[in-house]
Amino acid sequence: MIQTFNPDFEADVREKLERQEFMKLMGFEVTKIEAGRIEGELKLEQRHKQHKGFTHGGVIATLADIVAGFAAVSLVPKDHHVVTAEIKVSYFHPGVGDKLLAKGYVIKQGRKLNFCEAEVYVVKDEAEPLLIAKATTSMATITPEDLRVRELKS
Repeated sequence: MIQTFNPDFEADVREKLERQEFMKLMGFEVTKIEAGRIEGELKLEQRHKQHKGFTHGGVIATLADIVAGFAAVSLVPKDHHVVTAEIKVSYFHPGVGDKLLAKGYVIKQGRKLNFCEAEVYVVKDEAEPLLIAKATTSMATITPEDLRVRELKS
């Protein structure tokens, strides 16, 4: 069962999102924060596209990484951090449309690793969102003790 160890997870996630400069640079906005689940959207612009006019794969992978990572952040204690240990992205369709929707969620919660998935959809005009990519990730939890040990070693 998925459970949060941070009763103020929403405020904590919002605070950490404020420091996500690359996310801001891309124009990605988080629209939903729940325990173990994050969603957001990106209005597609020319700067997000590759040479054929499709959304660049790196943009899609970044959105998947953000929502999966913050889904894990919503579960750990406030003084803990989460980093990506592994990510695999499968692309199903080119991202051609008006905006991307990204949904990330924790599948298996653990003490040091959270296994997460993310889905990225493209929306064009009034059509139903089309699933264009799916990612699986392992998100590593960094504890305050992990940071102290690392500082002592350096």
